Amino acid sequence: MLTTTLFSKNGKDLGTVELPEALFAAPVNEPLIHQAVTAQLAGRRIGTHDTKTRGEVRGGGRKPYRQKGTGRARQGSRSAPHYAGGGVVFGPHPRSYEQKMPKRMKRLALQGALTAKFGDGAIKVIDALEMDQVKTRELVGYLAALELSGKVTVIAPEGDDKLLRSARNLPGVSVLRADSLNVVDVLDADTLLILQPSLARMAEVYA
Repeated sequence: MLTTTLFSKNGKDLGTVELPEALFAAPVNEPLIHQAVTAQLAGRRIGTHDTKTRGEVRGGGRKPYRQKGTGRARQGSRSAPHYAGGGVVFGPHPRSYEQKMPKRMKRLALQGALTAKFGDGAIKVIDALEMDQVKTRELVGYLAALELSGKVTVIAPEGDDKLLRSARNLPGVSVLRADSLNVVDVLDADTLLILQPSLARMAEVYA
């Protein structure tokens, strides 16, 4: 049975909590995790970059000068790539950077990322984090009581508007739903702050 310490939002030790072994004791396949990160970051690219070929640039319809008798190399158009303002050879054009991965591979990569974080001691579980009102200072106090610094990703069981708005102005603090995790955000966080009710939802979706 895999367990870790359960804290209150004020930093008090409340005992232990059981963790799903499928998520926090899974094989850490680094090449698979790297593939998942690459695919996710590639999917964020818009791919709208474009350059003009020699057939798309303006001008170039008339021969620059006559074919023979000038002593210079023959030229057919000023839209040729070696002219200033000419077309671009092998330049980028709009395309999709999407890399498809089977859902099972994505799930295994996420399980490996969570296991690696747990092995690094970067997982902290608290019983709850209800916010009485939208107050960033209050959330900062909770994070300080838990001795958290750097990039902190809070994993909540469901959308919490007060929590989201309280964390919105804190650099390095983000809030994710337990059923909307991804490898990049998990690896990018220095600490994953998991609300206890999120564990059941994470196990249901990703185990």
